[in-house]
Amino acid sequence: MVAVKVLLTRIHDDAAARAFAAEADVMAGLSSHPAILTAYEASVAPDGRPFLVMEYCPSSMATRYRTEQIPIAEVLSIGVKVAGAVESAHRVGMLHRDIKPSNILVTSFGHPVLSDFGVASATVTGEDDMIAMSPPWSAPEVVDRRSSGTVASEVWALAATIYTLAAQHAPFDVPGGRRSDEQLRGRIMRAKFVPTGRADAPPAFDEALANGLRRLPDDRYSSARKFGEALQAVEREMGLPVTALELPDDAWAPTDYVDGASGAPVHSTVSIQTQRQRVLDPLPRTGTHSRTGARRERLGRGIVIGMIIGGAAVIGVAVAAYLVLGR
Repeated sequence: MVAVKVLLTRIHDDAAARAFAAEADVMAGLSSHPAILTAYEASVAPDGRPFLVMEYCPSSMATRYRTEQIPIAEVLSIGVKVAGAVESAHRVGMLHRDIKPSNILVTSFGHPVLSDFGVASATVTGEDDMIAMSPPWSAPEVVDRRSSGTVASEVWALAATIYTLAAQHAPFDVPGGRRSDEQLRGRIMRAKFVPTGRADAPPAFDEALANGLRRLPDDRYSSARKFGEALQAVEREMGLPVTALELPDDAWAPTDYVDGASGAPVHSTVSIQTQRQRVLDPLPRTGTHSRTGARRERLGRGIVIGMIIGGAAVIGVAVAAYLVLGR
């Protein structure tokens, strides 16, 4: 069983198609990580809409934290695994830009995997970048639109996500209270940490989260790896099995995905015309957008997928199987 995402925004020129293909190449490389959702294929429909064929996952962590208190041992294990996934992406020059509980899916075997790298973009980008964010898990500098995303803002989002899984609410939400966007923004900008309240976790757990949620970027952990190691230290303190922090070695890092001079994704070696011949008739436009201030005319830049993947449709197995096998 697979899932197909059809992206809402169309690709109108060859430059945009090449940028999409380059980002898809990076996503394919990242798919080898055990905590990143597997992407099988990416292509462009005749009407210009890109699509992705991916591993099907029946649920997400957003469903779980809202309906049950997740054991702290599992929260720690998930945190270490996802930290490894984020660090691995950073090592090939990619930002995820939308780390949150609903983007941690659960496979049919019960393994957590980070999804929606379509909101990802190259870490070396220009001043016109769009800002993709989900405010409850976004860093102050992103909420305040001073940054479109950095490694430091990803550390914040990662810590905010793990906090949410433990506390059953986002770090700066008020449980049971009504929330206005402006009030939430104000609390995020002040970044006054409130402990998770988990009696089954030692103080070191809240300390690790607090260090990832510092208001100033330079005061946070310097990398996702450092945050993952802090969670491993909590596991050791609790006498739990230490979850492996799975990171690529130098030989794995697909450096050919990134142009050494500019830091931008290189062009795909797959011809655009071939890509356009691979698909069925256009699929329905459904889903919701998760983009803010995007400039449509900038679609051809390295941030193509970041502008378009937020609104995607998941299509049934029969269509997906045709796309994968019926060519």
